[in-house]
Amino acid sequence: MQLRPLGNTALSVTPLGLGLAALGRPGYINLGHAGDLHHDYDATAMEAHCHRVLDAAWAAGVRYFDAARSYGRAEEFLGRWLTARGIAPSEVTVASKWGYTYTADWQVRAERHEVKDHTLPVLERQLAETRERLGRQLDLYQIHSATLDSGVLVDHAVHERLTRLRAEGVKIGLSLSGPRQAETLCRALGVEVAGERLFDCVQATWNLLEPAAGVALGEAHAAGLGVIIKEALANGRLTARNIDAGFASRRAVLDAQAARLGTTVDALALAAVLAQPWCDVVLSGAATQEQLTSNVDAVNVRWDAEAAGRLVFLAEPSELYWHTRNALAWN
Repeated sequence: MQLRPLGNTALSVTPLGLGLAALGRPGYINLGHAGDLHHDYDATAMEAHCHRVLDAAWAAGVRYFDAARSYGRAEEFLGRWLTARGIAPSEVTVASKWGYTYTADWQVRAERHEVKDHTLPVLERQLAETRERLGRQLDLYQIHSATLDSGVLVDHAVHERLTRLRAEGVKIGLSLSGPRQAETLCRALGVEVAGERLFDCVQATWNLLEPAAGVALGEAHAAGLGVIIKEALANGRLTARNIDAGFASRRAVLDAQAARLGTTVDALALAAVLAQPWCDVVLSGAATQEQLTSNVDAVNVRWDAEAAGRLVFLAEPSELYWHTRNALAWN
């Protein structure tokens, strides 16, 4: 994997990065997540498991890693791995996010797994926590799932604090979620402090089932923002694990194109993202070394017009996509 620029940030990324949402806590919504962890939720065992996946990613050439305060102990696991392996800040790009507080108490099932709060006190608290765990390794700090109704895009106190953080050398971004991603991104592009745009990067969901934000992401990239894509596999729905009878006809088309191109369904779905001219890095959400190895093959897939034409019909209405995602069970 070759390094490439992350927008105009001066940071470098590999085409494929690793997100730690499924590695830092016992419960997550990916299909089959419980089996990936072998139902072993001992914190020491989970950290060792996480480190093995991180080792596999590093060996494969991955140099971009993404965590969040709400991903359980992901920042701790990542920070200790970076220290243990002697990886210098100049060798890797590390991002994290603030705005959700993890509340599941290390349980797979909880009344609430995370609580969203985009206010200044939460930013101050979580930034201190992130710095304690990642130290000088933090390159990019993102608002976690910024939405129009959270108020964070009009909170001038938060904007000023993020601007001060930016002056210290940390790039500022936001991640998006929900059917109004494009509208939220458009609003974010207009957020300025002292005449300078606040955001350096955007992280959004784009996949074969939910491509609605594509035009807005292209505009953001043209404006100089780094573009990071998450949930390219739709939380497992675009993998061999999706055996939903209602998805069978679409799964058959995916299987056929993967076979034609000599790859797996998951690598094909990731390759679809990498084929977008505005994508700087797409996140693998791998929870095992085997998944990571399969995902990495995406960089070798020769995506072509036939694949694009055959798979375009997979797209769902955004409201349906997000309704389905919200109904996925924590496991």
